[in-house]
Amino acid sequence: MYIRAYYVEPSNLRNMMPTILHLSQLIRSALVDSAGEQLGRVEDVIVRLEDEGLPVVTGIKARIGGRELFVPAERIADLERGSIRLSKDKLDLGRFERRPGEILLGEDVLRHRLIDVQGARLVTAHDVELEQMDGQWRVTGILTGRRTALQSIMRRAGEHREGEAAIAWNQLEPFVGHVPTSRLRIGSRRLAKLHPAQIADLVEAASHDEGEEIIQAVGSDRELEADIFEELDDEHQVEFLTDRSDQDASALIARMATDDAADLIAELPQERRASVLAFLPAARQRQIKALLGYNPRTAGGLMSPEFVAVAVTGTATDAIAAARASECPDEALGIILLVDASGQLAGAVPTLALLRASPDVPLTELATGEVQVVRADAELLEIARLMSDFNLTALPVIDDEQRPIGVVTVDDVLELVLPHDWRSRQRISND
Repeated sequence: MYIRAYYVEPSNLRNMMPTILHLSQLIRSALVDSAGEQLGRVEDVIVRLEDEGLPVVTGIKARIGGRELFVPAERIADLERGSIRLSKDKLDLGRFERRPGEILLGEDVLRHRLIDVQGARLVTAHDVELEQMDGQWRVTGILTGRRTALQSIMRRAGEHREGEAAIAWNQLEPFVGHVPTSRLRIGSRRLAKLHPAQIADLVEAASHDEGEEIIQAVGSDRELEADIFEELDDEHQVEFLTDRSDQDASALIARMATDDAADLIAELPQERRASVLAFLPAARQRQIKALLGYNPRTAGGLMSPEFVAVAVTGTATDAIAAARASECPDEALGIILLVDASGQLAGAVPTLALLRASPDVPLTELATGEVQVVRADAELLEIARLMSDFNLTALPVIDDEQRPIGVVTVDDVLELVLPHDWRSRQRISND
């Protein structure tokens, strides 16, 4: 076996390596002609955002003789640290004007925030990485670390901080709602891969305009939009409904879980509640009005009125069929309630037990022992104690006639038991 070795001259090795520059090395640098004579100053670098792929540099904005001019990419011979060289001496440059779909890296991206979709957080662009690929310059990433004045000088000189790494552009989504000529918006497909709670965290960490842009991006998926609103805190729910009509607000609330919908309506200004409720279907109105009559920190205020109840005389097949046909929230399907002929609670079966059982097994054989229940006026601490002591994910709520009227789920309890600022303690912005 032979191993053939090659020697590469250091100069050739440098030529083989990808050419990488940073925006800070180009902005305010010299614009020179093909002979090296300075013509003006580079004001900004222009790129076109694309649905797929890395943004390509389409030109620069330059200041020459007191005028702002557009220099197209095809007129640029080379980008270097501290200067941009033109390919021809003759100037025939047009006045700078924004074109649809283009953004200015310095004005629109630098010091602005972006969404790190992979990390489900907001980051701020403190520099932009550009790389030459197949004869074109493209944006490949951003650097998020803050720099001292000395570090900024070193960056412009081509020196990097040890351990400094860029976030790849293809895992980022920029906010471009502030760009007047951009018809592009945040890509909804990549955001939709996040959990609604993660998207809600992004909205809460963002400015109002940024939050609106995130919500608009996912707005075509109405169910996802409703799920995100369920995860938002009260303040942000109301904030992002303020500019919507009562009818539009009602349409969103109609897609939310009933208990979350009732909580949101309770937070709306008094003068809006009746109008928003009026646009809901009559059956949904009755459910929400019933929940609004309870103290929000009691079982009645916490419960979801949507649950699955089947006859105690049924089989595992009957219970599974009822669960499949139900539209109640997933978290309320942890247990199937059993009722007798008079509608009174007669037991409960964990859904997992149904999956393990033979289809014809009577539900009475699968039912747990004594069912833990609470009445609508049960307070939060009592609910939390029962759910903790008996390892419950769902707790039935009954009325004075022993009939089930709702189910309290563990996620709603945790939301009240945890400190009010529990989300902000793990703030997702890197600033």
